[in-house]
Amino acid sequence: MKLGRIAVTSPDGEQIRVVAVEPDAGRVIDLKKAFALSLQRRGATVDGSRHVAHALFGDMTQGIATGDFFLDAAHDALVAADDASFDIDEVSWRAAIKPPVIRDALTFNGHIKNFFGNVMKSKPTRAVYERPGYFKGTTSTIYGHGETIPYPAFSAQLDYELEIGYVIGKPGRNLTPDQAWGKVFGITIFNDWSLRDVQKLESPIGMGAQHSKDFAYGIGPWITTIDEIESVIGLKGQVRVNGEVWSDTKVDDFIWTPGETVAYASELNGLQAGDVIGSGTMAFGAGVELGRFVAPGDVVELELEGVGTLRNQIAAEKESPAWWPTPQPYPFEEGQA
Repeated sequence: MKLGRIAVTSPDGEQIRVVAVEPDAGRVIDLKKAFALSLQRRGATVDGSRHVAHALFGDMTQGIATGDFFLDAAHDALVAADDASFDIDEVSWRAAIKPPVIRDALTFNGHIKNFFGNVMKSKPTRAVYERPGYFKGTTSTIYGHGETIPYPAFSAQLDYELEIGYVIGKPGRNLTPDQAWGKVFGITIFNDWSLRDVQKLESPIGMGAQHSKDFAYGIGPWITTIDEIESVIGLKGQVRVNGEVWSDTKVDDFIWTPGETVAYASELNGLQAGDVIGSGTMAFGAGVELGRFVAPGDVVELELEGVGTLRNQIAAEKESPAWWPTPQPYPFEEGQA
């Protein structure tokens, strides 16, 4: 099953609806409405059915946290799909899930070699090959399919990154790779938008990514449940900018397998239902590997086999911060006490 989130207008403002997605049929199904209708057809009252449907389908993360019951109920809801559907081309998408935690890993050999060579001008650090490292990103700047991505004015090198997003379905802690992969609910496309020139300035601080990553994360267009994916290994991907193919890639040449990546994230701090773990960028899945960056107004499409296409346009105008720090004197210049 494919599951996503859309925005609908109401007297109380924008509301988010959890939907089942049927791309071949050209429609999405409002699962809260459909499930309520299915319950009513089995004798439930209108108020009772709506109460139960809202509890289960009012929020994607909380729904996933109910375990197998969530997917079973979603399938049950499809009996009323015809009375609760929207045209897939007419809806306003939001990030496929709002995760409790975003982690983004570094696991593909090709991208690692290209990134360190093109950006860092050095060999990859040995630490990359000693453990499947990751950083944590904010959940306050997530964008879905069709939403506009801001372009911060303090950067001149805006970049995309085509990754798999592993969506966690069940909590776990201190897991083996096999156990960890059993906690995965589904996969989505994760776009780790990056400001490459800012990243080079932030990296030496040693505190991890800051504004170079946290200005935007793309999650979507929807989640494909893991039962529909025979294996993530070998899935094909493509990047297009303004309709031009910039690169073709696929899921292979791991340093760390998907199971190892999720297992490492589970150690000590644990996993929660709804967490998203980025796989790391596939080889040539980022513009920096090609010596190309996107510009204001560009349309970026990331396609992943088995999921779909995540499309976003870059804002036409750059966004300026209200305040920016002035560099302070460096007290360690040669000749200073």
